[in-house]
Amino acid sequence: MDIKKHIRDIADFPKPGIVFKDITPLMLDADLMNATVAQLIALIPADVKIDKVVAMESRGFFFGTLLAQKLNAGFVPARKKGKLPFETCGAVYALEYGTDEIEIHTDAIKPGENVLIHDDVLATGGTAKAVTEIVNKLGGNIVQCQFLMQLDFLKGEEKVKPHHVKAILHY
Repeated sequence: MDIKKHIRDIADFPKPGIVFKDITPLMLDADLMNATVAQLIALIPADVKIDKVVAMESRGFFFGTLLAQKLNAGFVPARKKGKLPFETCGAVYALEYGTDEIEIHTDAIKPGENVLIHDDVLATGGTAKAVTEIVNKLGGNIVQCQFLMQLDFLKGEEKVKPHHVKAILHY
């Protein structure tokens, strides 16, 4: 199935000059969603057990929870500052259109657990870098950072090094 043709571009959202990659058309078809999850799972090294899937608010949650279920792993939401009710560990990051802070519960990842970090898109790499910093602080072993799509021209992968980055789609 051609996933790429089910992602639409929205010009000047959330601000002028940004081309937003809208994944909601992709999620309207159950077969397409299942095919997408299968492709995301195929990116993961087959010989590694994933203990936790960490996904970023909010669009990373869509496929992050499905991945966790298929991998028989726990799901860890990485949310914007102030959204989680328990003790958190956080990091500040830059977006292509501003800055923000992201947090994870301090008890979400145990030292040594194998962690898959997932989000819908890798753009500038700020969010992914912040999440890798948090997972490292909590003692998790980052297996890889994976994305539905990667905007190669923004060079976000450079910020996430030395962690492995994989994506289904490249723009």
